[in-house]
Amino acid sequence: MSLLVVGSVAFDQIETPFGKSDKIVGGAGTYISLTSSYFTKDLGIVSVVGDDFPQSYIDLFHSKNVNTEGLEIKEGEKSFFWAGKYHNDLNSRDTLVTELNVLADFKPVVPAKLKNAEIVMLGNLSPDVQLSVIDQMETRPKLIVLDTMNFWMDIALDDLKKVISRIDVLTINDEEARQLSGEYSLVKAANKIIAMGPKVLIIKKGEHGALLFNENEVFFAPALPLEEVFDPTGAGDTFAGGFVGYLAKTNDTSFENMKRAIIYGSAMASFCVEKFGSVRIENLSETEINERVQQFVDLVQFDISL
Repeated sequence: MSLLVVGSVAFDQIETPFGKSDKIVGGAGTYISLTSSYFTKDLGIVSVVGDDFPQSYIDLFHSKNVNTEGLEIKEGEKSFFWAGKYHNDLNSRDTLVTELNVLADFKPVVPAKLKNAEIVMLGNLSPDVQLSVIDQMETRPKLIVLDTMNFWMDIALDDLKKVISRIDVLTINDEEARQLSGEYSLVKAANKIIAMGPKVLIIKKGEHGALLFNENEVFFAPALPLEEVFDPTGAGDTFAGGFVGYLAKTNDTSFENMKRAIIYGSAMASFCVEKFGSVRIENLSETEINERVQQFVDLVQFDISL
C-alpha cells in the first residue's frame, strides 16, 4: 500500500542526563519516513525546510526510496529548530528554544503522484495543516492516522476535533488522552475519544508500552526494557512509522493486523532511543529488526493451563 507522510523536517538540539548533541536533524516527518522506509518503498513526504537544511539528508531520503517532491525548500529562510533538556526520568523535559521559521506559515502542497496514497500518516502539526492535506487527497485514503499533542488541545481544540472526526486512527500519549477526554481512566477516555470519530485509538505510555483500542477490544503492547536510553526524542514518531509502515507492507488495516503493527512500532522505537536523533534508525538491517521483534514476542509469550 502506498504511504504519504506529513510532518516536520527540522533541527533539534538535545540534552539528556547521558549527554548533549549538537544541532542534528529531527522532526516528526523525518522519523516517520525513515522508519516506514524499512517496510515500504511506495512512500512520499510532505514538509518544508529552509535552505540551511543539508542536501546530504535529502540524499538519505532518496536512498531510502522516499519521494521528496512534496518537501518544499524555501530559499533565504531557516528550518524549524527546537532545543530541549530532559530530566533524569527522561519522561519530562524543558523546552529551551523553539524557532518556527519556515513552519510559521507552512501551507502543504500534496504532489499529484501522492494524492491517491492509500495510507496517510499525519504527524504532529497544526490541525489546519492536517485538514488541508486531507482535503487535497483525490480519493479517500483507506487509512488516515493522526498524531497530535496537548499544545493543540490548548490553543486549537475546535479545529483539532474537526480533524479527529475525519480520521481512522488517533495516536496520543496517556496525558493527552486524559486531557482530550476529561477522563482519568484510560478505558473511559478511549470510549469518549472513539465517539469523536476515529475507529481506533493508540495511547502511548512511554517506557510502559502502548494500548490499542477500538469500540469493542483493547490490546496491550509492552515496551522493551533497555539497559540504556540516551534520547527519547522522536520515539513516538518512530513508533508511528513502524506502525503505518507495517500496515502498508502487509496491505492489511484490520484491527488484528494492527496488533502486529503496534509491536513493530514498539520495536522500531526501541532502536531510536539508543542514540541521539535519528542516527540509530538510519542504517538498520532486516536481521536486527527481526531479532528485536522476536524479543518483544519472547517478552510476553507464555504457556498457562486454566
